Amino acid sequence: MVDFCSNIRPNTVGDRPQIHPSAYIDPAAVIVGNVHIAQNVFVGPTAVIRADEPGPDGKVWPVTINAETNIHDGVNIHASGGSSVEIGSRVTLAHGVIIHGPCTIEDECFLALRVTVYNAVLKKETWVGLGTMIMHVTIPSYTMIPAGTIIRSKSDAIYFRTVNKKESRYHQASLNATNNLREGYLALARGENLKDLKE
Repeated sequence: MVDFCSNIRPNTVGDRPQIHPSAYIDPAAVIVGNVHIAQNVFVGPTAVIRADEPGPDGKVWPVTINAETNIHDGVNIHASGGSSVEIGSRVTLAHGVIIHGPCTIEDECFLALRVTVYNAVLKKETWVGLGTMIMHVTIPSYTMIPAGTIIRSKSDAIYFRTVNKKESRYHQASLNATNNLREGYLALARGENLKDLKE
């Protein structure tokens, strides 16, 4: 019997999420199926991560979230049957990001609010400005994509500058802030720091 009221549950072929105990999954997030979440990951309220669509072989390919990645409120991650999603380590997916596989987001990428990525690869330390749409391309490492950009082909992705120190520092600050939140919420879940809560 499946508890459909649970926010962490199996898919229709029986795959269950595999979540490292050091990760924090907000109770208002939903994790379904063949999802692998590594250590020190943060998943915020109303995020949805589903690996539940079988491919032609009847199997569901995984959605993998690697260490210290931050998945903020309202992020949606899913993949077409027979494809997977791989999110690297120390990636930030800001509020409302949509990732639809097949997709690979490599280590230390930063995706700002309302970014959409479909059938694409973002190489290491790509920075994506808010409201951007990326599909059917591979973005080279250290690329800075301005807010509101639409990239639909390789030719759309060749004119951008590299990420600068200011943007790298901003991403590091974002990672640090969310890591602190993760540790704070895990402490609350263990019953610690309750004396500091105000009624």
